[in-house]
Amino acid sequence: MLPFSFQLRDGEPVSDQIVRAAHRALASGELREGDLFPSVRVLAQELRISPTTAFKVVQELKDLGFLVSRPGIGMVVQAPQLPSLDQRLALMEPSARRFLDEARALHLTADDLELLLRRLQNPES
Repeated sequence: MLPFSFQLRDGEPVSDQIVRAAHRALASGELREGDLFPSVRVLAQELRISPTTAFKVVQELKDLGFLVSRPGIGMVVQAPQLPSLDQRLALMEPSARRFLDEARALHLTADDLELLLRRLQNPES
């Protein structure tokens, strides 16, 4: 069973979606440092993806400092150093593109979107 939940979407690489979902799960507390992460085989079976894609996900999470291999235990989640601004923005880009496409369809301006984001960021104000 996966230690976090998310839904795959068409139009972007599966591995990128899983990596982003893992980042969100750590940020939200759904995944915590020290939690076990599924093996490549389990990840592939649970998500019905190829083992190659599952391996790519695990390798990228390791490269980002999100996972560490513990002999005799397996892959364990660790809280990595905060990625650079460019890396964090790259993680947001697919969602931002979908957001902007919908905003264009609704004829919303950049000022309208800024207002919306400020309201969402500070709901009490």
